[in-house]
Amino acid sequence: MKNKFALLIFSLLIVNSLSAQMTVSGILDTSLAMNAGAGDAPEFSLGFEEYANLRFQAKMRERGTIYGAFNFIAVSGSYAAGLASTGINPSGENYIAAIELERLYFKLRGEHTDFDGGLMRLPFGYGQVWGPSDFLNPRNPLKPDARLRGILGAALTWYPVDDLKLLMFYAAPRDVFSLEGEGSFVGLSMDKHWNKANLQVLYSYETPICGSEIPSVENEMPVNDLQIPNIGSEYGIHRIGLSVKADIEVGLVMDAIYTYNHETMQDTDFFDGLSFSAGADYSFLGGDLIVLAEYLYNGNKSATALGFGGNFSNNHYLSASLTYRFNDFTNMSAALISCFDDISFTPVISLNHDLFQGATLTISAQVPMDRDLFHGDGNRGELGPLPPDSLQPRLPERYGSYFNCTARLRLRF
Repeated sequence: MKNKFALLIFSLLIVNSLSAQMTVSGILDTSLAMNAGAGDAPEFSLGFEEYANLRFQAKMRERGTIYGAFNFIAVSGSYAAGLASTGINPSGENYIAAIELERLYFKLRGEHTDFDGGLMRLPFGYGQVWGPSDFLNPRNPLKPDARLRGILGAALTWYPVDDLKLLMFYAAPRDVFSLEGEGSFVGLSMDKHWNKANLQVLYSYETPICGSEIPSVENEMPVNDLQIPNIGSEYGIHRIGLSVKADIEVGLVMDAIYTYNHETMQDTDFFDGLSFSAGADYSFLGGDLIVLAEYLYNGNKSATALGFGGNFSNNHYLSASLTYRFNDFTNMSAALISCFDDISFTPVISLNHDLFQGATLTISAQVPMDRDLFHGDGNRGELGPLPPDSLQPRLPERYGSYFNCTARLRLRF
């Protein structure tokens, strides 16, 4: 049934793309992963993935556009466990597959206003690596190629004067079964642009959840790479964000958001609700070498904290990277993601080469490290081969990785 659904989608998009009212584009990724496991994971494993992201847009006369995107995935080997956990996995003889709706929304344009509604991205902040202000779709620098998920909501944008944008938004609750809208997000933001600087101010309010539906703090644990995000509050949750970007020889960025949840912030440190990042980038050798560094302070109950919507369990992190362009077709980057609290870090190396127009080969590798790897003293770190037991899923097995390498061929159409 799902295969017929996929064929129907492809057929409709191809037929409609023949008209001037609709355009279709996308990518097709073929990936092979090799992994050296830690803990109870296999010593060596392989994974194969075929992934397509199909995007379309259709114009509605002169004032509107409909946008959509679908993901089509077929996997085997080490990729299969992650896809199987979604429960949407029709199988073939040697693979399991899934179809996912990624984006589906419309945009109506006025003379000074825009209105968007549907399944879409609502990005906030200028952070390049950590992105604290982007609390609706948190990112993880260890997964730089991950497509950030959208939210179901609406946004009204007003441009009162040039270089000034005011945005009001609504997002549905993270609990999809919330019948009364408890836990919905409402807010507004302001963006101001100058020649060499940008400023964004953000406020969001997460509506109250009745006491019987609020999960306990003890249950805030990751389960099979999933987590319960953002403990609710019968008083609601307030978030205030500030993001600044400036280009003055050196590119500078500051991105911060403060979360106040009355249920979790009683008798705790003020900074537990703060997520703050600051960084700089500079180019050398005529722009062929780019250096980027960005620091993150992750409050224990902030927007980037594990169990509260984010991915991180410690307080102090640093990302430093070098990207060198050999020519118009080839570049190489080396990054180091570090956690100072438990002295753990993950080097990430990637090589990109354009084979021909519309085809790119990428080879990337990650090598998690911590004190236990070098000394065997049991001091396992968050970014190490085998994270501490407190960060492992609630299973008797413990899974990690000493080394992971992925080769991906991307075709654009």
